[in-house]
Amino acid sequence: MKVNRKVKIFLGSIAGIVFLLFLVLVVHIATAKPVEVDNATMQISRIDFKEPFDSLKSKEIHRNLKSIEGVKNIKIVPEKGVVVYFHDNRIVNSDQVFTQLSAKGKYQAQRFVISDELASKKVCPAMNTDGFSYKFSRGIQRIFN
Repeated sequence: MKVNRKVKIFLGSIAGIVFLLFLVLVVHIATAKPVEVDNATMQISRIDFKEPFDSLKSKEIHRNLKSIEGVKNIKIVPEKGVVVYFHDNRIVNSDQVFTQLSAKGKYQAQRFVISDELASKKVCPAMNTDGFSYKFSRGIQRIFN
């Protein structure tokens, strides 16, 4: 059976595009350097509240956290009762932030503390080190380094 010439061109074009994109991915992984971040003193922390809260309580918590020196970039998820924030660990640590926040309002909350196993990981805890994308990237980096 003869394959139409247009179908051959279409399939060849698709294969060429896929190859080109794969080549760009490999070059990007091979040439990407680790990002040098000059904010080694910034730390992310989380506070879990016992129950979800409304927008008024959310604004109150945001205002109280913003008034604590060293706290920046506050993200509140009221449906889940979670507050995530960055703080400068030269000025204040997460325990001090939690204590100061608790003093400003009577909240049913607790500080989120990660396990020793997660703290000792060399990569992002959300990244699956057994996954294909992680192994593929590490393999390409080993080839070109």
